Parts: sequence; structure tokens; C-alpha cells
Amino acid sequence: MKQSFGEKAGYWTLNGLLLLLSLCTLYPFWHVLMYALSDPKLSMGGGIFLLPRGFSFMSFQILLDSKGIYTAYWNSIVRLFLGTFVNLLFTMMLAYPLSLRRFMGRNTITLMIFFTMLFSGGMIPTYLLVKQLGLLDSIWALIIPGAISAWNLLIMKNYFQSIPAELEESASIDGASPSRVLFTIILPVSMPVIAAIALFYGVAHWNNYFDAILYINTQSNQVLQVFLRTMLNGSSLQQVQGADNFATHIGMVTEESVKMATVIASVLPMLLIYPFLQKYYVKGVLIGSVKG
Repeated sequence: MKQSFGEKAGYWTLNGLLLLLSLCTLYPFWHVLMYALSDPKLSMGGGIFLLPRGFSFMSFQILLDSKGIYTAYWNSIVRLFLGTFVNLLFTMMLAYPLSLRRFMGRNTITLMIFFTMLFSGGMIPTYLLVKQLGLLDSIWALIIPGAISAWNLLIMKNYFQSIPAELEESASIDGASPSRVLFTIILPVSMPVIAAIALFYGVAHWNNYFDAILYINTQSNQVLQVFLRTMLNGSSLQQVQGADNFATHIGMVTEESVKMATVIASVLPMLLIYPFLQKYYVKGVLIGSVKG
């Protein structure tokens, strides 16, 4: 179909605006990466960084030599995978019965869950509860209090409701238990929404730092995001590098260059994982939120 001049102009204008918006979104990440790869002395001049100025890996070397980066990274990875697994397991086990029309009281329970999206117990009562349960200074303090997200639960519940009831009924007739129906019938056909919810939970675990500040007291149990926060709040290179090795790098790097390297190290895992889950992210959210 032949397009008119106005349609062509609108098409190119829209694409140009989208391209400009994409560049505005991507440039901050690019700027941080180029700054971290630049010679620290040359990068102090500031300005726009399209390419590194005097290519150098010194900032990353100092970051990798720091005394807490590997421990913090490991703790964050453990939290990411263990937390996401617990979140998905609990969310699926609650969403499935709530999606069954024969389940008595499901509307009341759903309303109670929705209520938690509007009101919460508050920070101090939650802290006291975590303390009474003996979870302080452990990885479980970062996982158990937020084991189920009400929003993610409702998305998964709506998706389960969109699955034909005949699948569950035929399995039940053959003698399958509810748990077997869930794990062998429902979940295999629910991978889009599971991938989307896993991405929601995973990103939340990776980015969250406030709960680690509240509940984690020892440095050996601290996560990467708190390490990054310490860096960005003006900590010195001596705190990050350690007193033993600090003198070796005096004058070779700046605090800003090491901070930029730390930012790259913290966002890189999510940037690598997201492209593989993006299609499930969009499909799962649309189906889970529209069908009911």
C-alpha cells in the first residue's frame, strides 16, 4: 500500500523520536562504562564520554582487588537464586488453589491479599518480627519477609484461570493429586508467566539493598548492593581496597573511576540476563493481567 507524504513524515518522525529516546536511555550506561575504562587522570576533566580517554583497566583492577567485592557478589548471587526459587514456589502454591472456582473462600482470601498492597505492618513491626523469628543477620531475613508479592500472585492467579479447566479435570479423573496436577500439568504450560514473575522477583532481589541494611549486621553476610551504596556515598578507596594494598594505587586512580567500575559490576548480571527473558516478560505480563 502506497503511503502518503504525511504518513511517511509521521513514520520517520516517530522513529526518530524513539531513536532519540533510546539514545537518552542508553547513554548513561555507556557514559559510566567509558568513564570506568578511561585513564583516571584524563577522565577527571568530565564532559561527554563517547569513547574511553586513555584506555585503562586500573579501576576494575582495584575493584577486583578489594577485600569485600567477592563476598558481596557471592551473597547477592545466593540471594538471587535462592530467593527467586522460594518466591516462585510459594507464589505458585498459593495462586493455583485461588484460581480454582471450586475453592471455598477464594474471593475472601484474594481480597485479604489485595489489602496488603494498600496497607502494610510498617518497618518497625516487621523488624521486630524478623528479630523474634531469629532471622537477623542471615540470608533468610532477605527472603522470608517478602516471600510472596501480592501483585505477582494476582498475575499468576489470573494466568492459571486462563488455562482450560479440562486439563485439570482430566488429570483429576485419572487420580492425580492437586500437587501433581500443579507441577506436571499446569506449570509446563505456564512457562511464559513463570519466566515473567521470575524476572520480577530476580530484579527485585538483585536491586534491593534497604532490607540488607536493616537486617544484616556482619560484613561477611552483606550483599553487593550495600557494598555499592557504601561506594557511592563517598567512601574512600582505602575502605574498598583495604589498608594493605591502598598505598600501592595512590595517585593511579580516583574515587569516581572506581565508583563507575562498581556500578558496571553491579548492573552487568541483569543486563546479560534480561535479553533472554524479555519475550517471556512481555507475554507473561500481558496474558496474566488481561485474562481472568
